[in-house]
Amino acid sequence: MKATEQLRSEHEGIKLMLQILEKVSRKLESEEDVVAEHLEKIIEFFRVFADKCHHGKEEDLLFPAMEAAGVPRESGPIGVMLLEHDKGRGYTKGMADAVAKYKAGDRKAAPVIASNARNYIALLTDHIEKENSVLFPMADAHLSAEKQESMLEEFEKVEIEKIGVGKHEEFHQLLDKLSAIYLK
Repeated sequence: MKATEQLRSEHEGIKLMLQILEKVSRKLESEEDVVAEHLEKIIEFFRVFADKCHHGKEEDLLFPAMEAAGVPRESGPIGVMLLEHDKGRGYTKGMADAVAKYKAGDRKAAPVIASNARNYIALLTDHIEKENSVLFPMADAHLSAEKQESMLEEFEKVEIEKIGVGKHEEFHQLLDKLSAIYLK
């Protein structure tokens, strides 16, 4: 398996959680109650799995390897991806701040959660498509099989150090649980 294949695989989990977030947003917009703990878990997934783990692998390992292989950071896809990672962090923070108010009983926070969620869904959906169709093929063309293999080993270290042993599996269980609730 190539490092880029693992990143593509992680995109599938992220896209599933985006589908769940879409359904949750609809409920919030319709003024239906949503379990606050589910909202917190969704945000944790995006902050830890999507950002710390997945984006961490890209920012700490893939992008520097691509730069070393001659792919420019500025005025190229790497720079765009980094900007989008930061923009996504802003939307996640907006959701988290509003979820804290929602959990405290402030139902006026629901549209704020939904608005940030919609922006985040649009951003990440487009972002994932660009990575899968442009960035990863570019990485595959510039990085040797040996480099991809060594990055895969480094990815394992990132998972252990940034999210902890067993957390990856815990997130997959969360995806299963929330899918059964919101995607039925």
